Amino acid sequence: MKILIMTDMEAAAGILDHDNWVMRTGQFYQQGLRLLTEEINAAVSGFIDGGFTEIHVIDGHGQGGVNPEILHEEAQLIRGAGNKAWPWGLDSSYDAVAVVGQHAKAGTPYSHITHTQWFNWIDMRINDFSIGEYGQFALCAREIGVPCIFVSGEAALEPEVNDLSPGAFFTAVKWGLLNDGEHLNSLDTDQYRAAKLSARHLSPLKARKLINATALEASKKLSSDPQSFTYISEITAPYNRVIDFRKNDFTPAYTARDSNESSFIDLMNQVIPKADNE
Repeated sequence: MKILIMTDMEAAAGILDHDNWVMRTGQFYQQGLRLLTEEINAAVSGFIDGGFTEIHVIDGHGQGGVNPEILHEEAQLIRGAGNKAWPWGLDSSYDAVAVVGQHAKAGTPYSHITHTQWFNWIDMRINDFSIGEYGQFALCAREIGVPCIFVSGEAALEPEVNDLSPGAFFTAVKWGLLNDGEHLNSLDTDQYRAAKLSARHLSPLKARKLINATALEASKKLSSDPQSFTYISEITAPYNRVIDFRKNDFTPAYTARDSNESSFIDLMNQVIPKADNE
């Protein structure tokens, strides 16, 4: 069996804030790379024990989130997009997808380092259904017909995973301590970037044990009951995308709208308009 693992950095256990831990200029960036890579390794080991023989890992963090030198020897690392960014090389040859280190979408209550793409995004909606970075990848996988079987990251992400991909196994490794209120929508980008930096974390060692065990459980479930992994059916073509943006430096807040008649993947590869085109 063959699996593709999407990764992000912000929601690994022990990643304490954004600028110090996940930016290349941060004083703890190298330690942050290790924290995420060891969580990936834990998942890879679980998938191998569960029967997967080919495992590809996407480094999905913009600044780079994987240390190749300590990556599990049975994993193959993918960095960079092909001719099109989406769906990150995913095709029907894969039996499953998984996600490690994923944070919740912007505006999620009790989330940590909260954002979608960047801190200037307030919300992204597809046919009025709010999604974040997980949702973007999951809906691409749905279009191709590849099930998502496992997700790890912050606890605040779990409701979106359950809504979009019922049956996917989830491991929480951190819990945000601050709620989102409506007042946060009025913050500019830098203010929102600094607004959600409090969390309670599992020990990284404990997080890895849980990730390993749950990845193994998800693999066994895929073999015994593949129909238990499903996707939301309510989001259908045509796909209408609406993104609300915050004030960012000298750019005022605005809304961008576009659509695609038949393909969510094609929509994700379209250039986002600079402002509302209605």
